[in-house]
Amino acid sequence: MSSVESNWVTSILRSLNFDVLFAGLTGGALSTLILHPLDVIKIQLQVSENHSYHERKVYKNMRDVIPTIYNQRGLAGFYQGVTPNLVGAACSWGFYFFIYHGLKTATLQNSNKSSLSIPEHLSFAAIAGFMTLSLTNPIWVIKTRMVLQVSSKATVYRGLFDGLSQVARTEGLRGLYSGYLPGIFGISHGVIQFISYEKMKEYYYTRNSYKQDEKLGVLPYIALSASSKVLAVSLTYPYQVVRSRLQDASCKYNGAWDIVLRTMKNEGWRGFFKGIVPNLIRVTPACCITFVCYENVMHYLKVYKT
Repeated sequence: MSSVESNWVTSILRSLNFDVLFAGLTGGALSTLILHPLDVIKIQLQVSENHSYHERKVYKNMRDVIPTIYNQRGLAGFYQGVTPNLVGAACSWGFYFFIYHGLKTATLQNSNKSSLSIPEHLSFAAIAGFMTLSLTNPIWVIKTRMVLQVSSKATVYRGLFDGLSQVARTEGLRGLYSGYLPGIFGISHGVIQFISYEKMKEYYYTRNSYKQDEKLGVLPYIALSASSKVLAVSLTYPYQVVRSRLQDASCKYNGAWDIVLRTMKNEGWRGFFKGIVPNLIRVTPACCITFVCYENVMHYLKVYKT
C-alpha cells in the first residue's frame, strides 16, 4: 500500500464517528418498533403470486391481508419477525450513516471543500450500501421467513439466532445470502435517497441562509426525508419484490431472473409493484422518524460534549 493510500485509509478511520452510529441505530430501531405491522402486510403482498407454485393464499390488497393475519395469530401476528427486523433496521441505518459519514468527512477535510460532488455522493452512498448489505443480508432472510410463518408451512424459527443457526446448518451461506443479488441492485435505492436528501438539504440551507450543520426544525427534516424516500421507492421498488420472493423458503426459483420472467408472464408489470402502497405508507413515516431522530440525537450529543 502506497503512502497516499495509507494516509487516505488513516484519514477515513479517524473520521469514523460513533455518535453517528448510535444516532443511526436509535433512529432505525424506533421507526421499526412503530411501523413493523405495515412491513408484515407488505411482505405478504409481495410473495402473493397468481399461480400455484405454492399453497400460500393469494391476496388482492391490504383489506384482504389484515383480517387473515388477525384471524390466524391475533395482534401478535402483526409483530411476527419483529426481532430480526428491529436488529436489521437498526444495524442497516447505523452502519449506513456511520460509513457514509466517515467517507464524507474524510473527503471534505482532505480537500477543504464545503460539499461533495455528485460523483462523490454516488460513490460513498454505493460503498456504504454495499458494506451494509453484506453485513445485514442474513438478518433480512430470517426476518422475511419469520414474517411469512404467519400463514405458511415453512420451517418455524423460534427467533433470530435460532433462524440464523438453522439456515446456516441446512442451507449454508447460499441460504443466508439468498436475495443478495437483487439486494445489490437495491443499493441504488440508498444512493438515490441519500443524494437527494443531501442535495435538498444543502439547497434548503443555502436558500434560507443557515449555517452549515445548524439544527433545523422537525418539519423541514420531515419534508426533506419524505421527499427523498418517495423518490427512491418509486424508482427502485421492483427489486424488493424479487428479493422477498427469493428469500421465501416455500417456493423455489432458479435465481432472480427466473422470478422476473415468471412474474412478468403471470402478473405483468403490476406484479413488480405488489405491496408498494403499504410499503410507502410504512417507509415514508419510517424514514421521517429515522432522520428526525438521527438529526436530533446528533445535535444533542454535540451539545452534551461541548
